[in-house]
Amino acid sequence: MSDYQQFLAERDKIDYFIDKGFRIKNVEENLEGAFLLLEKRGGTDKQEEALHIKHADSRKYFASLLIRQLQKEN
Repeated sequence: MSDYQQFLAERDKIDYFIDKGFRIKNVEENLEGAFLLLEKRGGTDKQEEALHIKHADSRKYFASLLIRQLQKEN
């Protein structure tokens, strides 16, 4: 898979969950990449999904989404 194709695949995974109503709950970064914990709350139910993001551009992308999410909360 090309570098750009990897970015697109990771971006699409992130967008899929954001479009489904998930929000970024936690980010843990290390030498392997970033591990995103996404959460969706619906009444008493709580769903969580974890994504492993390796590509640098994908990490920049979710960082911009996280900034936008925090701005909406404030």
